[in-house]
Amino acid sequence: MFIMHALGYSPQKSGVEPIEYISVLIPLVVLYFGVRSYRVNECHGHMGFLEALVQCFKILILGGIITVAAAIIFIDEFAKEATLMNFSGRVFGALLVGILFSLGVSVLFTSKPNKVD
Repeated sequence: MFIMHALGYSPQKSGVEPIEYISVLIPLVVLYFGVRSYRVNECHGHMGFLEALVQCFKILILGGIITVAAAIIFIDEFAKEATLMNFSGRVFGALLVGILFSLGVSVLFTSKPNKVD
């Protein structure tokens, strides 16, 4: 949000801009490296699907808290005419994308295919 504001884009003035699609990569990269690090450091290379999914959801919850805090700061400082309702559609879309990425990353890092957990 802050980078888009610095570049002159505003969710209130325009629809979905192409630069917003780049923000989809953020949860994918964070989930990938977060779960990979957990698998290597904590699980010693062996992890079940549900264990990976739980780690993904922990990362998404923390990211959601940071996103809501950043949105509140952004609205208070830069977009005083906006409300949190203006961002709610984008936040809900990010939640759906995060859930799909969580499933994909969990399948990718599952190393115990015969055991759910």
